[in-house]
Amino acid sequence: MAGQEYISTEPATGAVLWKQRAGDADAEVTIARASWADWAARPLAYRIEALRRFANVVRQKSDAFTDLIARETGKPLWEARTEVESVIAKVDISVAAYSERTGQRRIDAPMNTRLALRHKPHGVLAVLGPYNFPAHLPNGHIVPALLAGNAVVFKPSEKTPATGAFLVDCFHASGIPDGCVRLLVGGAEEGKALAAHPDIDGLLFTGSANTGIALNRQFATRPEKILALEMGGNNPIVVWGTPDLYSAAVLVIQSAFTTAGQRCTAARRLIVDQTLFDPLMTELNKLIGRLIIAEPHADPAPFMGPVIDNDTADMLTESFLALSTRGGRPLRHMERPIEGRPFLTPGLIDMTDANDKPDVELFGPILQVFRTDSFEAAIAEANNTRYGLSASLVSQEPKLYDQFWANIRAGIVNWNKPTNGASSAAPFGGIGWSGNHRPSAYYAADYCAYPVVSSEADQARAAIGLGLRDA
Repeated sequence: MAGQEYISTEPATGAVLWKQRAGDADAEVTIARASWADWAARPLAYRIEALRRFANVVRQKSDAFTDLIARETGKPLWEARTEVESVIAKVDISVAAYSERTGQRRIDAPMNTRLALRHKPHGVLAVLGPYNFPAHLPNGHIVPALLAGNAVVFKPSEKTPATGAFLVDCFHASGIPDGCVRLLVGGAEEGKALAAHPDIDGLLFTGSANTGIALNRQFATRPEKILALEMGGNNPIVVWGTPDLYSAAVLVIQSAFTTAGQRCTAARRLIVDQTLFDPLMTELNKLIGRLIIAEPHADPAPFMGPVIDNDTADMLTESFLALSTRGGRPLRHMERPIEGRPFLTPGLIDMTDANDKPDVELFGPILQVFRTDSFEAAIAEANNTRYGLSASLVSQEPKLYDQFWANIRAGIVNWNKPTNGASSAAPFGGIGWSGNHRPSAYYAADYCAYPVVSSEADQARAAIGLGLRDA
């Protein structure tokens, strides 16, 4: 809402971290529209050098950036540091991806002509960022968009605006024109105004499925605008055919509870061989009991911090109770260890015999458990979702992985690795309610520029050989 003040507070402490009034989408798009053509006309080498300066600016400010991300999201300091490192690494990865995915090419054609393939930027791209990785994920859109010659209007999540502002300041400090990277502070109303603005040429979105589906409907009548959606997942991790249940438990915990479960690739469902259920639960409960859950700067370093705010913690607590009322059997109850703050302990619930199994993304430390008697039934249960982002198999039987890979419906399929922790040097995205077949990360180059094919000759030489009357 225009003029409304947005205040960011630290989840772990409740302290006010940052405040600023909402921006104006129309004003920001207008500035970007006036700036992008000059940026696009610059040589690619110029844009690469500018973005490498940006990486150096972030590197110089990495300690302050790390501290800010940790305070604003509540994630541990070690995890915030890896996010800043990902921001820096994105530049070189994007340069390599741009060369491979959108490079120029010439093909010889008959009669001394040639075909030329080049790529053009779209123009002004809107970026809507999430709160769980408030620097890394929007940066994964912004860097390849700028590299291709676009201007960007970025609206960070209203839950993490300080990190978004810091990121934009780094772009400006590197010498990238202010008009080419614009910050739009605000909430849902500003996001809707930006998405609906007639002068954007596309929207790059990371967030919930419900918002992504609404955007998909909105853009259905605007085929001239690019829309890239990354919408999360109800991701399965399957444990089958492995004697090393300690390692299996570690992989499950890393998948389900890193970042307090606030990753789009986090495991939401554990599917396990009935015969392994009891010993695996024993290992899981031992490890969960040892997890340090504390504020970002605590010593010793915590495994996870709080979720983003109290409203989210309340919703997750209510969701856990709702699963119980639908027939779920709690194996480990969620708890709120610090009154008034959004810290949660991991919750485990057996949903095998539940009468209603909701296909939703519970964005926090809740893991639903399903027991099956056959591997085929495990795959069927894993595919029992409208989402399709990430899936993992923990097994020491290669044939099972071959079967799993061939039959699972997901854009990321892992073996003896967590469901999360995807590499920026590979494409990132899913199917179904997880995306619209425009994967990001290494493949972001694909939606930041469009191919232009030209048939070219140095001289105009033409004749009509058939269909003419005699002169």
